Amino acid sequence: MSKFFSVVLLSLAIGTALSGQTPSATRPKNAKPAAPAAKKAAPEPKLEWRDVTTWAIEGRAWTDERRLRWFDRFPSAAQGKVTSAVWGLSRDSAGMMVRFKTDATTIWANYTLLKERLAGANMTAIGASGIDLYARDDAGKWRWVGVTRPDGKKVRQVIIADLAPGFREYAAYLPLYNGVEDLSIGVPPGARFEPLPPRAGKPIVFYGTSITHGASASRPGMVHTAILGRRLERPVVNLGFSGNGRMDAAVGEFLVKIDAAAYVIDCLPNMDAKAVREKCIPLVKQLRAARPDVPIVLVEDRRNTNSWILPQRNRHHTDNHAALRECFATLQKEGVGRLYYIPGDDLLGHDDEGATDGSHPSDMGFVRQADVFELVVRAALGM
Repeated sequence: MSKFFSVVLLSLAIGTALSGQTPSATRPKNAKPAAPAAKKAAPEPKLEWRDVTTWAIEGRAWTDERRLRWFDRFPSAAQGKVTSAVWGLSRDSAGMMVRFKTDATTIWANYTLLKERLAGANMTAIGASGIDLYARDDAGKWRWVGVTRPDGKKVRQVIIADLAPGFREYAAYLPLYNGVEDLSIGVPPGARFEPLPPRAGKPIVFYGTSITHGASASRPGMVHTAILGRRLERPVVNLGFSGNGRMDAAVGEFLVKIDAAAYVIDCLPNMDAKAVREKCIPLVKQLRAARPDVPIVLVEDRRNTNSWILPQRNRHHTDNHAALRECFATLQKEGVGRLYYIPGDDLLGHDDEGATDGSHPSDMGFVRQADVFELVVRAALGM
């Protein structure tokens, strides 16, 4: 063997030894790489569990009416009145939030989900099926703390551990695109724990589409409705129905039963201009007849972030906006008061980066949308 080839073979042997790999000549054929060791879940400490159904929860309207499931958004009376699609979507717990105070340094969640499917094409399991925890800091500002990471219908997980000492207020947002069968909050034995009722004041009621429902927020607390609830310190009711927010009179029958601070009607993403002209004015008059003094906010649809290069889609938005402006003007001319209007062109910003899939906001898009909503909703509430 030549001196040159001897050096090459020696170099290969040394490199192989240093890398810890088997030389290809001696590695068994079709051998699979060793699987990484499974990460063991942290052992569950001793906990005391608090069933959230034993105290009031925000975002759960019609509390005096019978429900098929405690965490359904609609009462059972809605079944057969609203469309089957709306009814099915109303089983999701979008917008519900439970508040409590504790000095626990570890907080767990134990809950059962309604649906096997934990995520969607544009929703992670955390956003669709997670419990999202916020707390007030020493200045009273709401700040994010932690979230569950669902891996099945039954979720029993630590939300956060090793918390700084202190007796503070927490808010836990429920899943956006899944229903909840039961939910308990776990804290160590001996920890102070104080259930809190919904925040004072009438709720802001949002009726809308998948965007209101929460697609595509990364976490339940990142939907614009939840962001506004924190900013305005108001309870909110989320009646977003993915693909099915269409200004239906049947939904209006249940909206008028809520003693609301304001109604925000944001259905245009599921409608065309013809449907807007047919259904907007009747819905507003339905609400106004039952609630003469409650502000009503009409919202244009956002433009898809890629509509700049899609002429037909862009025209659809333009036509929708024109139809809603016509309805707004007609209602004002007829003397319907306390109406407010949110244009759609600024909702997701102007850099085309505010959506996950062109249609549904990313977290950045939801923050931008909340910024635009906040100015008008504050004015409607006289804040």
